[in-house]
Amino acid sequence: MNTQFKKGVLELVVMMVVAKQDIYGYELVKEVSNIVHVNEGTIYPLLKRMTNDSLFDTYLRESTEGPPRKYYRITARGIETMEQTKKEWMEFSTSINRFIENSKENKHE
Repeated sequence: MNTQFKKGVLELVVMMVVAKQDIYGYELVKEVSNIVHVNEGTIYPLLKRMTNDSLFDTYLRESTEGPPRKYYRITARGIETMEQTKKEWMEFSTSINRFIENSKENKHE
C-alpha cells in the first residue's frame, strides 16, 4: 500500500482500535497490522504524540508475562477527534470513489 495513503488513515485506525478497548502497545500493533501493515517503529511515536495531544491517556496494568504493561485508553477529546476524522474520511473517500467511477465512465478510447 502507498505509504502516503497509510499516513493519512493510520491515526484514525489507531483511534478506532483503542476506542473498542483499552490496549497495550504490542497488541495494538498486531490489531492495526490486520488492517494496514505497520511496525512498532511507526506506532509508538504516534501513540506518544496522540497521548501528548490528550487523545489518549495511559495506565499500567500487571502482566503475568513480565513487567507491567502500559495500556492506552481513548479520552473524551480522543472520541471527539475520532468522530470528526471519521466523518471527514467518509466524505473524502466517497468523493474520491465517485471521481474514480466517473473517470471510468467518461474514458475516451
